Amino acid sequence: MKESTGQRLGHHGGRSGHRGGRGGSHDGSHEHTFGDEPHDPSHSGGRHGRHGRHRVIDSSELRLLLMKLLAETPRHGYDLIREIEAITGGAYAPSPGMVYPTLTLLQEMDLIAELDSDGPRKAFVLTAQGETEVSAKAKDIDQIMMRLSSLKENHERVDAGPVRRAVDNLRRVIRSRLGGEDVDKEMLHTVAGILDETAQRIERL
Repeated sequence: MKESTGQRLGHHGGRSGHRGGRGGSHDGSHEHTFGDEPHDPSHSGGRHGRHGRHRVIDSSELRLLLMKLLAETPRHGYDLIREIEAITGGAYAPSPGMVYPTLTLLQEMDLIAELDSDGPRKAFVLTAQGETEVSAKAKDIDQIMMRLSSLKENHERVDAGPVRRAVDNLRRVIRSRLGGEDVDKEMLHTVAGILDETAQRIERL
């Protein structure tokens, strides 16, 4: 039996993760917040959270997200990365090693096509089949967008001016005080205890 487009979208995750792309590495990470472990609003433990690392979106969701953005206007791969970063307020952006192989896959599935261009960067546009798929997956796409919006709101709260200033000050003081020759194990344990106590107090707020 021939697979439907929806079935194909749901079962090509491994393929897109291992193809060579135009864009670079295949490790799924690109720091700044270029990467797969950004600030997660569901975890209070910071960038990695107390429960380990978590992806913001999986490969099938990334395909839908790219198609949704291409439904708005033709875009280059780099433009897609920057648009996702803007949607999350800088909290997350997929790496080129995720985006470009996914675009190649969507092309092979006849869901997007390259626009003719004389420049080195190719813009992509949805095909008629892609438009049908976006319409069929509208609810799934809305959920993805809501999650990215929540990520932005959380990032803006965590990155608020007073908190950022206090965290930067803490880093400076730790580097300065613990960089001296008089530091011993007792002092290290004392500092760790202060930090642990502060973390617990913040959790109880």
